[in-house]
Amino acid sequence: MFSNLALIFAIGVAIGFSKDGNGAAALAGAIGYFVLTKGAAAIDKDINMSVLGGINELKKCKTVCLLPVIETKTKGRKADMSFVPCTTAIYAFSKNHQPVRTVQSGETFVIETYDCFQNQITSSETSFDSIDWNHINPATGPIYIEGAEPGDILAVKIEQIRLKGQGVMTVGPGLGVLGDRIPQFEAKMIPVEENRAIFDEHLSIPLNPMIGVIGVAPSGEDVSCGTPGPHGGNMDTKLITTGATVYFPVFVKGALFALGDLHAAMGDGEIGVSGIEIPGEVTVTVRVMKGYSLNHPLLQNDDGIATIVSAKTLDEAVKQSVAEMVDLLLPHTPLTLNHLTMVLSAAGQTQISQVVDPLVTARFFVPRFVLEAYGIRLFED
Repeated sequence: MFSNLALIFAIGVAIGFSKDGNGAAALAGAIGYFVLTKGAAAIDKDINMSVLGGINELKKCKTVCLLPVIETKTKGRKADMSFVPCTTAIYAFSKNHQPVRTVQSGETFVIETYDCFQNQITSSETSFDSIDWNHINPATGPIYIEGAEPGDILAVKIEQIRLKGQGVMTVGPGLGVLGDRIPQFEAKMIPVEENRAIFDEHLSIPLNPMIGVIGVAPSGEDVSCGTPGPHGGNMDTKLITTGATVYFPVFVKGALFALGDLHAAMGDGEIGVSGIEIPGEVTVTVRVMKGYSLNHPLLQNDDGIATIVSAKTLDEAVKQSVAEMVDLLLPHTPLTLNHLTMVLSAAGQTQISQVVDPLVTARFFVPRFVLEAYGIRLFED
């Protein structure tokens, strides 16, 4: 009923504009807007994912905007090529996906995201069995970046993260570091007010909005959005926040970029298998960089740079993240390998991103003062 009235109203507004000679264009725009907003409330039924083998698979693939949430998010938004709605979500990074949008290098645009449960958890009463675990960890996209070719670097500047609604956290048997001690699944809603996450009447947690899933399509087999790797994916790295630039190796033409899994707050390790999961919108600027290459994602912010590596064990991830940093910096300094190792041992920081996904993620951080001391300026023409 409401949708029909909305269409009639839109057509009426368009006809009103006909006096200035723009009636046809206005009518087309009004109908297009109606179709767009109505379509945004539909849930994609064509996604075919294998059923998760059990609760231990929670983070391997993260699911569907409930209708009221979609309407809240998209209500009043004009049809805009710079806006990518969350209804375009994917559940794996894949070279076979058809892009939902094409953008130019240097373009800035907004990506809407579900939370990692695709907004299925609406109260603390939500049960484990009521959640469709085939539809978790959605990433909005993929987005085709004009000019991106295998061997290039895709630089993604996080301009803004806007959180929407309330957050949610979960724990359960087999989930996270303490999964062997937790007897039953529990969900908890976390209100977000005045830049704090209200855990209970005693504790409010400062927000550190960040992006859990972000990356490009791999060149080989599909990779679930719940699994990190050289392509990015579910790195759950709290440094991926406003002001940071993340550099990804490009593996396929167009890069096929996507992101999702926002957190209002998350600690290093994400030890319980979820941060404060929340939907929202992310504004990014993308840039294709020619003549440079990377093996794994690299992050740069005002404080320094970090190589981000995911592997089967934390030891492997730590060693590889250090090796990647050495290989990146050594050609840009007058230092020998011995002396660079000394510098990194004195000033560098091994940091843990997450220890609960199918692969664990570590990063090696080098502060800005080290880069400035040796005049290191990466990726400059």
